[in-house]
Amino acid sequence: MREPGDQRVLSCNKGHHSAADGRGFVSLATFENYFLPGNGREVVALLQEYGERALILAGGSFVHGLAARDLLSGVDVFIDIQKLGLANIVTDPDGLQVGAMTRFTDFEKVPEIQNDPGWGAVKDALSYPPAQIMNAATVGGSIAAVCPYFDLPTALLAVGGKVKVESNTGSREINLKDFSTSLFESSLGVDEFVTGLVLPQPVSGSVSAFIKLATNANDLAIVNVAVQINLDRSGVCRSASVALGGGVNEITLRSAAAEKLLEGQKLTDELMKAAGTAVQVDISPMADHRASAEYRSAMASVLTERALQRAIARLTRSS
Repeated sequence: MREPGDQRVLSCNKGHHSAADGRGFVSLATFENYFLPGNGREVVALLQEYGERALILAGGSFVHGLAARDLLSGVDVFIDIQKLGLANIVTDPDGLQVGAMTRFTDFEKVPEIQNDPGWGAVKDALSYPPAQIMNAATVGGSIAAVCPYFDLPTALLAVGGKVKVESNTGSREINLKDFSTSLFESSLGVDEFVTGLVLPQPVSGSVSAFIKLATNANDLAIVNVAVQINLDRSGVCRSASVALGGGVNEITLRSAAAEKLLEGQKLTDELMKAAGTAVQVDISPMADHRASAEYRSAMASVLTERALQRAIARLTRSS
């Protein structure tokens, strides 16, 4: 299993472990080397030199969380990418281009995120983190950490898009649904790192919503669900995206079964409930100290139905 450091960018949005936990703490002083490269070529060269010993630092809000889980064994090199100029957001008719170092708080303020119901799931997901996380965590880092318990990746998976990465051979884009491969693992190559996201503009008639279950609003999700639906003038669903996270699987995933059930149909209460049941085909919940697999399974169905209801209510208000 590759370490989270191999994901090449780290800055997850829900880390709550600290030295007070007695379960591990990490600081710059524990690392043998700290690098502050000025361009992507230097980052790639460092990745090639240090390999699995290196961890890319974006916002760094979950470094201590990984250390507490003993997931930084063998990592003794920090590569800080704050000087690469990746904290940019570009809007155009095709959608959003979001730099990897864009802070949650800046992403939340984008007018499209605030005003377009098609981006509603992203707006919802960004309403949960406390101010400390909003001001530190980065969009690219939340994706690259490949942790299924985080909120923003589930919302982004529902609205769709691609991850921009850079390596020695140049740049490429990876579909969001193909980025995560297993728990804390991604499809990144050894010398690749995340530089940003390309998010398509939702088509007319689209609406999305996100909902989570947690012990409190700031905690890691026990289950989270994001949906995006596109309806025609008669209310028939032309397309649907149903994404689930929070430990319903080792990765955040899309439910093809629920999506197939919704498409081509009018979204009645009965159909939304049936879609919640349909997600059971695609999930394989994990058990941990916060929830049993059985509880996660049951709540995945409930939250899918509620997310669809929230999306429909949002569409009604905006029409």
